[in-house]
Amino acid sequence: MKDKSLLAIDIPNAAQVYRNLSPPHLVEHSLRRGEGVLAQSGALRVTTGKNTGRSPNDKFVVDDPDFSDQIWWGEVNRPFKPEAFDRLHQKVISHLENRPLYVFDGFAGADTKYRLPIRVINELAWHNLFAHQLFIRPTEEELKNHRPEFTVVSAPNLKADPEQDETDSDVFILLSFARKLAIIGGTQYAGEIKKSIFSVMNYLMPQRGVVPMHCSANIGERGDAALFFGLSGTGKTTLSADPGRRLIGDDEHGWSDAGVFNFEGGCYAKCINLSKEKEPQIWEAIRFGSVIENATFQGETRAVDYDSSEITENTRAAYPVDFIPGAVIPGVGGHPKTIIFLTADAFGVLPPISRLSRRQAMYHFISGYTSKVAGTETGITEPEATFSPCFGAPFLPLHPRRYAEMLGERIEKHKANVYLVNTGWTAGVYGQGHRIDLKYTRAMITAALSSELEKVESQAHPVFQVEIPKNCPGVPSEILDPKNTWRDKEAYDRKAQELAKRFQENSQGFSGLSPEILGAGFRG
Repeated sequence: MKDKSLLAIDIPNAAQVYRNLSPPHLVEHSLRRGEGVLAQSGALRVTTGKNTGRSPNDKFVVDDPDFSDQIWWGEVNRPFKPEAFDRLHQKVISHLENRPLYVFDGFAGADTKYRLPIRVINELAWHNLFAHQLFIRPTEEELKNHRPEFTVVSAPNLKADPEQDETDSDVFILLSFARKLAIIGGTQYAGEIKKSIFSVMNYLMPQRGVVPMHCSANIGERGDAALFFGLSGTGKTTLSADPGRRLIGDDEHGWSDAGVFNFEGGCYAKCINLSKEKEPQIWEAIRFGSVIENATFQGETRAVDYDSSEITENTRAAYPVDFIPGAVIPGVGGHPKTIIFLTADAFGVLPPISRLSRRQAMYHFISGYTSKVAGTETGITEPEATFSPCFGAPFLPLHPRRYAEMLGERIEKHKANVYLVNTGWTAGVYGQGHRIDLKYTRAMITAALSSELEKVESQAHPVFQVEIPKNCPGVPSEILDPKNTWRDKEAYDRKAQELAKRFQENSQGFSGLSPEILGAGFRG
């Protein structure tokens, strides 16, 4: 639909405005404009140029006087002058004038009581397809009265001038809570659109008594909801896409007094090494209507080579959640009975599964530990501990303590069981040991979800003090205690103490947390 009047205030001279096109129309526009090609599966395959992931060093929050005291300023939320934002905003408008634009109107938040009406304006058709599939799509009736309360404008072909625009590079991701506006430029990576709205929800939801969470969620046949927290590469999307359970969502949720609800209407799955055998639901979801980023083809077949990292290891697929069989629509569920914290421990010392007390749950939540390994980033030659508060520091406008306290209150009130699951290494560090077998991880999570692990005897880890089950259905007992898998037991002890020291150093930045919680991470 062409509609010049739609953006009369924002972009007065847009050449054409295509509002709320269907996925087939957006695919046609993308192909006609040379933005991508169809893969053998029918998905739209695109590349994003030099930016194949988020650009955290180019993200800023506008230091508006009415909001400044609330923001967690620092490395994550760096201040940007309001007047500099206004100048760059005008530059974005000038860039988009006389260009065809694509608009998506929809929502963030599947619970109608808490949902946020949003608008996404794109200069690329495939970006608008991404927004259409990732956010919650309105009905025709809802569109008639749609009034956005936050807008994202994405102009990837506009590059900033750092000297003039006061940015750090030619990429910019700027968030203004006063203007209810995010502007993005210099990058084609579509994840910036999605995560901008997530940052907004992380600001708004706590004010309404909702815990915003960077996690996936699913629900069992008995209506038992479960949450899966974890940083990229820990298996959050893979493990929540369980054929025996129904998917609520794969990445962003809120926990209200009524239960959990999805912030999104789609999934954004990491695809490196994807296989039909191990992840059949995700494999089948990558079809017409989906977008796949930065993947390479096998010869001239246009079949995707999921094992290739020629462009990046961060290959991604975006698809609506209802492409997963049995997905919960709308994406709402009850209070979670089980919470899983996922970590890929390259030190090989954390148990493959362990039970956490409420104090330990708050400690590990605000720690948000996983590890980077050699080969994934320039300069990394050995495992490197990585801590991201609340498993999502880049998207937290408020202090992590606020989210941790809210989650702790919910865990206590609803008696949720919390487990720490290591999807990383065992029998040695990365490069010496091996990755824990996915089938064992699935078996352990199944046992946790079915309450089987509540019935078995456990023992406390001598360093981390988490409770390790002595047996688990479908899992060899000898691998449950990670020390048993190491040939050199003394080397295991040294690595465990080394990782504990990393936790301790990281926790020194947890201002305001009680000594009870700070002492819950390990035995000093």
